[in-house]
Amino acid sequence: TVTYTATDASGNEATTVTRTVNVVDTTAPVITITGDDIVTIELGATYTDEGATATDESGDITVVSTSTVDTSLVGSYTVTYTATDASGNEATAVVRTVNVVDTTAPVITITGDNPTTIELGATYTDEGATATDESGDITVITTSTVDTSVVGSYTVTYTATDSSGNEATAVVRTVNVVDTTA
Repeated sequence: TVTYTATDASGNEATTVTRTVNVVDTTAPVITITGDDIVTIELGATYTDEGATATDESGDITVVSTSTVDTSLVGSYTVTYTATDASGNEATAVVRTVNVVDTTAPVITITGDNPTTIELGATYTDEGATATDESGDITVITTSTVDTSVVGSYTVTYTATDSSGNEATAVVRTVNVVDTTA
């Protein structure tokens, strides 16, 4: 309240009058994202959100985040930030985009011995190779030049490509066909 009084030069006092002033909060908080609005993260990595802050005349404001980020799947995800002040004023939601990408090639591991030796005329059975990748199971493709009817050094080449098109570095097994039989 604001109270007004007045007295004239003769000492006469006016009736006291009061005014009521209502202080209200109708202004919503303002949210600011910490860090970049758009984040790119590698498939399978751990995502740690940098968060957001909110400012408001009423004091400290808690920012609440809701996230759809799944780093086990390639895609575009969102983190939504909201805040409400003590007077119930809701801030305009702010969104961070998190793009999960796969730029890492599979890794191929040869199963069994490398190099390997086989007797001339014997049947060669390749032990194969495996590939690991964050995107899941990867098929290894085998290309072979092994001819067990001719002594020599041959190669078996293993390649793999993940679902994002990342090609593994080719891995080669050496197969030596020898004649040690009298």
